[in-house]
Amino acid sequence: MTKKLLFVVNVDWFFLSHRLPIALEAQRQGFDVHIATGLTDKLDELRRHGLTVHVLALDRHGTGLGNAWMTTLQLWRVLRAVRPDVVHLVTIKPILLGGLLARLVRVPALVVAVSGLGYVFMSHGSAAWVRRSLVSVLYKLALTHRNLKVIFQNADDFRSLNEIVHLPAHQVATLRGSGVDLAHFVHLKLSEGVPVVVLAARLLADKGVFEFVEAAQMLSAQGCLARFVLVGTVDTGNPTSVKQTELDAWVREGVVEWWGHRSDMAQVLSAAQIVVLPSYREGLPKVLLEAAACGRPVVTTDVPGCRDAIDPGVTGLLVPVQDALALAQAMNELILDPVRCERMGTAGRALAEQAFDVRQVVAAHLAIYAELIDHP
Repeated sequence: MTKKLLFVVNVDWFFLSHRLPIALEAQRQGFDVHIATGLTDKLDELRRHGLTVHVLALDRHGTGLGNAWMTTLQLWRVLRAVRPDVVHLVTIKPILLGGLLARLVRVPALVVAVSGLGYVFMSHGSAAWVRRSLVSVLYKLALTHRNLKVIFQNADDFRSLNEIVHLPAHQVATLRGSGVDLAHFVHLKLSEGVPVVVLAARLLADKGVFEFVEAAQMLSAQGCLARFVLVGTVDTGNPTSVKQTELDAWVREGVVEWWGHRSDMAQVLSAAQIVVLPSYREGLPKVLLEAAACGRPVVTTDVPGCRDAIDPGVTGLLVPVQDALALAQAMNELILDPVRCERMGTAGRALAEQAFDVRQVVAAHLAIYAELIDHP
């Protein structure tokens, strides 16, 4: 009989950008692939790939019990109707809700992808402590499936979560991100002219957007000749999002350019001399893998996930988190040294070929599915 694979992901565009190659290879190997997700405007695209789509009313950032209960009920119905052989949960809410339900409906095999621990584990204060305590309890309940594999993208996330849920070694795998298509993201020579410094991410405070803008302001005031570019959109559903009024003010000031949402990231990164991501914490940021594949040096923060995506001093530079001055200094070092940028870019491409090839990531996932199915 055809094996059924169900992905549960918070939102459709994230699935397409981070998990689609796995789904397509699973189809090629004979799986009937389903996805349960919150929808934006990607339904037709998902269906064009032959995926069966189940819509969830999943509020990615809301904490209300009403929405959680509705999503739980919807997902329970999906699990009962599809009866998947393997369920693959991606991001925190699907993991917590799906992990609990997988036990109740006796899903044969469960894969959990921890793609960063999120702002719940970065926030401070009494309210944040309460949220972390609740989430920790839910993790303990969600990650008790007897036929389970938990995939981490970096060692720090494993250590943090393992303090909450003690996972046996055979239930843990580490894969360096979701991979990058090396045939699409190619190494091109650095563009001539005024250097372009790009931050491409959702425009959130915890992506380091404010530090990037402050660093750009410092360098502009010093007469640094460079273009500082933000690529991404405001995320009104996220409490840490930059406000549109703030973004418009920065553009009017002339310190940064805003290129909005771009689906042609290979072209965006090839236009850059330097790629910057001053994030507060990540799983393994895809944009840094793509930058390496394009032969672009990186400036990023010395935090979990970000430091795992580069070879410090070889493919890029690390700076302290939330330190705009150190960020400005590192950016300026590379702006003034195109030869070093070329050298780092070449090393970055070699790193991508060795560690970030999407084909390796896809093969590892299919091997995990096969292992769980063969040893229920």
